[in-house]
Amino acid sequence: MKGNSGRNKRKTPAICMYAAALFLSLCLTACTLTPAETGKYTEATSSAQLTESASSEGKHSSAGDTASDHEAGHENAATSESAAGQAKDGNQNPGTAKNAASIGEVSSIITDLLSGSGRGDFSLSDVPAYSGTPYCEVNGNEPFFNEADLSNQSFEQYSDLDAMGRCGTALANVGQDIMPTEPRGEIGMIKPSGWHTVKYDFVDGHYLYNRCHLIAYELAAENANEKNLITGTRYMNTQGMLPFENEVADYVKDTENHVLYRVTPVFDGDNPLATGVLMEAESDEDHGAGIRFNVFVYNVQPGVTIDYATGESQADGTVTDGSGTGNGNGDGTGSAGTGGSGTDNANGSGTGGSNGGGSDKETPSGITYVLNTNTMKFHRPSCSSVPQIKEKNREDTAESRDELIAEGYTPCRNCNP
Repeated sequence: MKGNSGRNKRKTPAICMYAAALFLSLCLTACTLTPAETGKYTEATSSAQLTESASSEGKHSSAGDTASDHEAGHENAATSESAAGQAKDGNQNPGTAKNAASIGEVSSIITDLLSGSGRGDFSLSDVPAYSGTPYCEVNGNEPFFNEADLSNQSFEQYSDLDAMGRCGTALANVGQDIMPTEPRGEIGMIKPSGWHTVKYDFVDGHYLYNRCHLIAYELAAENANEKNLITGTRYMNTQGMLPFENEVADYVKDTENHVLYRVTPVFDGDNPLATGVLMEAESDEDHGAGIRFNVFVYNVQPGVTIDYATGESQADGTVTDGSGTGNGNGDGTGSAGTGGSGTDNANGSGTGGSNGGGSDKETPSGITYVLNTNTMKFHRPSCSSVPQIKEKNREDTAESRDELIAEGYTPCRNCNP
């Protein structure tokens, strides 16, 4: 027994050492990854982090984050190849798209809309001749958008100039985060196609032509972007385009919603001067309940005959004073710049509007109109915009339309009171 006991004692350390070595070998095998396997793991981890980051950024993106203005001709003047949602300081703002699965899908929508998708058979030949009103409705006043085009992500995009130096379609999904936070800068150095500096005493501000923003400064804070400025008459600028621009600005400020907005200059053949502009807009979050229009605005000036093939003009003798001309809305000054006009299109930042908190107040009998004392608009009591007016900005009145206009109020373009 003694001998066996001695042999067992000698075997025990050997067995323990062998077991320990085997255990260590198994651990090293289980924990060691080959370079290829390590690469696969790293790639998978990075992919998961990227998806998480994009999702998180999308959830935390806010329309209240104000970005700085673009410099003239910066990324904002890019073509549809630029990323959707480009922030005003040049950084990416992933955001979210309500009706799109990814940012790439929104980019595709932008490309389609810039190329004129949905406009179908619209033709200049279908537009009636100017007959005394600055615009006419197109397609029953329904914009050429699809439901899938609507998004709650702000963006703006501009077409490249064509071979003749003419602007193309300008597109924006207007939100408060791309609207201006400072006065408009100089634009007088831009000379759009068809530009002439010419004066008539009976034209408001005297200058016939303005540098007209396709996407108004008050909507997208664009200054001297040559892809966003066309030669337009004072009448087209202030009587035709400005009321619609103000309507969109007021709505966005009052509701914090977005408005899909597309403006297309319409040229006849190779003319350098546009015959007019097609303006389309639809509010996104409420699917057009707040803003919806599709109009053609005539590039004309009462009392002036214009040659659209050259931009040259002459008085036709029908107007000898200021009647029938622009109303001078906006600051009307602009910058003279190099050989430029002192009456450039100068859409300001608008009258503002408080955010959220619509009024549920019922309209008493005998009331003719509902006022928004903040935006200086008056509405029919049944107008869809009335519930969106904050209580502190709402006032009911029995005054007449003429009395309100004399007091400085303008009619709502939605209900046309």
